[in-house]
Amino acid sequence: MIHLATDPTLSDFGKDPLWITIVKTLFFFVLVMLGILFGVWYERKLISRMQHRYGPNRAGKFGLLQSVADGLKMGLKEDLFPNTVDKVLYLLAPVIMVIPAFLAFSITPFAGMVNLFGVETPLQLLDLPVAVLFMLAMGAISVYGVVLAGWSSRSPYALLGGLRSAAQVVSYEIAMGLSFVGVFLFAGTLSTSEIVGAQGDLWYVILLLPSFLIYVVCMFGEAARIPFDLPEGEGELVGGFQTEYSSSLKFALIMMGEYLHTFTAAGIAVTLFLGGWHSPVGFLPDDGYWGFLWFFIKFVLAFSFVVWVRASLPRVRYDQLMALGWKVLIPLNLAWLLLVAGIQTVRGQDMGTGDWYWAVGITAIILIAGLAIWARFDTVSQRRKEVKKTEVDEEYETLRSEPDAGGFPVPPLDLPHYHGVTRKEVSSGSN
Repeated sequence: MIHLATDPTLSDFGKDPLWITIVKTLFFFVLVMLGILFGVWYERKLISRMQHRYGPNRAGKFGLLQSVADGLKMGLKEDLFPNTVDKVLYLLAPVIMVIPAFLAFSITPFAGMVNLFGVETPLQLLDLPVAVLFMLAMGAISVYGVVLAGWSSRSPYALLGGLRSAAQVVSYEIAMGLSFVGVFLFAGTLSTSEIVGAQGDLWYVILLLPSFLIYVVCMFGEAARIPFDLPEGEGELVGGFQTEYSSSLKFALIMMGEYLHTFTAAGIAVTLFLGGWHSPVGFLPDDGYWGFLWFFIKFVLAFSFVVWVRASLPRVRYDQLMALGWKVLIPLNLAWLLLVAGIQTVRGQDMGTGDWYWAVGITAIILIAGLAIWARFDTVSQRRKEVKKTEVDEEYETLRSEPDAGGFPVPPLDLPHYHGVTRKEVSSGSN
């Protein structure tokens, strides 16, 4: 795939005048804030159309001002504090959820080199040699806000929601980090701008499809979106970690943090796997601000997929969530990375035909052995489940055929011996 844009590198950053840096900072801040407002409206509108409803259609044309009205309402509502909360942490938790998500967008490449008020600069605020690790760190720090919100509320439901969030992040952060290793091996860098530049010929969603699919699942777990929104499970935890937050500005910050986390996950998917701001077809331009257009289209499609999943799938059980993360995603990731590392090792060496056969054969043997071990463990697990199910079925049949089995030994009441006594008197125990 041939593209027209000039790919920025790490050497292109840190050269902008101070006023250009300020302009780009304000641009990204306004862009993200408008994205939250229209993202809420877009999600409600798209889900309503999927469910044969109109959705927001009162405030403004097509209901576009509904999110603005909701924000004003939450900002002007009375700010209540429960008596038992830890006020410092209670106020700090929503802020911790929002700020790291904003920082994650600072290293997201929206386009290549652009002309901004006569200055050639990359349409990206900052880039680092370990930029992807910085994005992961910001996502992990946001979870501290959820945990502190549950802890500071001094409510059992909120505390359980915070603990769920911590366990969920530990489970899916590992699998998500492993899904990025293949990208690092192919790109040879952790810089976001250079990773996008390495996808100028072929996107990593094609080369590393298993890594992309694993990341998509981890994306929902990391952002706590349906079907993995267990920290705020209304059915069993009332409202989860945000139970004690009234519909005020603090609640608005929590919702903003949740959307920013989703936007960050979608931005990572576009940057690492979907070619970033590169055009999908080689003859279409992607230089200058054209790159921003392609990034925006891919970002909207990724966010639409998140909304589609929310409208389609139910919430899973907590044991299913944990089993998927530890027993499926991590082992699959390790097996796939073994194959990717073997391929990269072979590509990086000048091997003869015989050496290639040996390398591919050894890699295939290791993968087959790993799959055999995994299948063996899966078979043993299935047998255990079948034995347990048989025991449960037998116990159920016993209880159904003998109602007193396993219960409190109450002797049967022989009513014919109580001549002249009513059934009501017998049940009440009167003489």
